[in-house]
Amino acid sequence: MTHWILAWAALAGTAMAAGPNAPVQTVPNVDLKRYAGKWYEIARFPNWFQRGCDSGVTATYTLRPDGKITVVNECRTAEGKPKKATGTARLADSRGPNSKLKVTFFWPFSGNYWIIGLDPEYRWALVGDPGRDYLWILSREPEISDEVYREITGIAAGQGFDTGKLVKTKPG
Repeated sequence: MTHWILAWAALAGTAMAAGPNAPVQTVPNVDLKRYAGKWYEIARFPNWFQRGCDSGVTATYTLRPDGKITVVNECRTAEGKPKKATGTARLADSRGPNSKLKVTFFWPFSGNYWIIGLDPEYRWALVGDPGRDYLWILSREPEISDEVYREITGIAAGQGFDTGKLVKTKPG
């Protein structure tokens, strides 16, 4: 009986620690070679810099010899016109972890790109920021199952993100 109480207390403490006041946690490590390539946006928090993006949102990451990552974001407007932004990602801290990146599209401004959930097979990723203002669900395929979507949003909610703000992206 005692270990049930201790187990419950440990779980309750973990759940409380993962609430909206606890720091956002990233995955411990990312194989950036496996992470590179094309990702489809499944859902996102609305944000000012993606205002014109109506459908077909993708992000393509390419590793560079200097250790940085070229980021190419593409989408289609409501009128069907392509829209593209190119930026650069780098480690937020040279001491790691490599799941915390800084992305720059308009120098000298940069934003946090924290990988807070990642499928072991790199089929989906959950990206957010420490202030919980931004959140993206990314997938290697243009669509994911409802079951996988619930799994990913459960991770986000467990990290204190308001998943009710997520807007699903129209395929493209």
